[in-house]
Amino acid sequence: MTKQPSRSSALIAAMHFAALSAMNAAPNGQLKKNDISQAIKENVDLDEWALELYDNGSERWRSIFSLASVELVKGGYVTKASGTWTITDEGRAVVNAPYDGQAFIAELYKRYQAWKNSQLSAETNQATLSKPEDEDEVAPEPPDVRMSAIQNESNEALSAELLETIKAAPAVNFERLVVNLLMKMGYGGNRANAGKVTQASGDNGIDGIINEDPLGLDTIYLQAKRWQEPVGEAPVRDFIGALDIKGVKKGVFLTTSHFTKPAWEAVTSIKSDKKVILIEGARLAALMIEHNLGVSTAQTFALKRLDTDFFEED
Repeated sequence: MTKQPSRSSALIAAMHFAALSAMNAAPNGQLKKNDISQAIKENVDLDEWALELYDNGSERWRSIFSLASVELVKGGYVTKASGTWTITDEGRAVVNAPYDGQAFIAELYKRYQAWKNSQLSAETNQATLSKPEDEDEVAPEPPDVRMSAIQNESNEALSAELLETIKAAPAVNFERLVVNLLMKMGYGGNRANAGKVTQASGDNGIDGIINEDPLGLDTIYLQAKRWQEPVGEAPVRDFIGALDIKGVKKGVFLTTSHFTKPAWEAVTSIKSDKKVILIEGARLAALMIEHNLGVSTAQTFALKRLDTDFFEED
């Protein structure tokens, strides 16, 4: 017997189909988000569960669609620009084919996972995005475990979006970003001028410098590669050579992609007291999230427990 989709998966499929249908019928295939929400409200059978209000006053279906619409975009069915949603040829194909919500949602998750894998290193992104299981079949877990899993899933998607945004921005933005990240992590203390971008001045290929003390006696040199393809051994050895030329003992090489095995071996084989750290795209994004660089907190939740001391007799 074919397994039925969960309630949330069925709702997502219906909302996405309604959104795509509305855009398909609109001039130039374009609509604003409010118009899309109205189309969903008018064309999807929203039951009491979908209409239930969260503590923040938002209806469940609106919150679910707001999150799930990321998958709709990354799956290639819709593009967004300046608040306008535009249906793609692949989105029109979904509308023009017989509706099969279960098959559509399976393809959606498959495409979304492919997009995430294209942004995160295959070596560091081992998680897979599977279809939500039926709520009745999921083993109960403590609230803190469930909340942690939700946060991890959210951060994984955010990491992929961060890397995609970085790759689309001008190269100099990435060089400023890595300098700011190191300073956010505490390198250079609290001095505003502790870090600087150097590539514009052609400083032996070094992209940034962090002065860990006011006189610059102890420095960290940075190399930043905003690449799609893996970073091999040669660029890493060139970076190590640049440190030798400058007489610097500390270096950090950051990339939006990942490093090959020979690149890692080039670092581990250093015989001197020089220390070189390699940071791949997945870790770069995780550090940005951890240190609030390029991200902002949308909402916070407090998990409360029983205070047994309160009920203890004096």
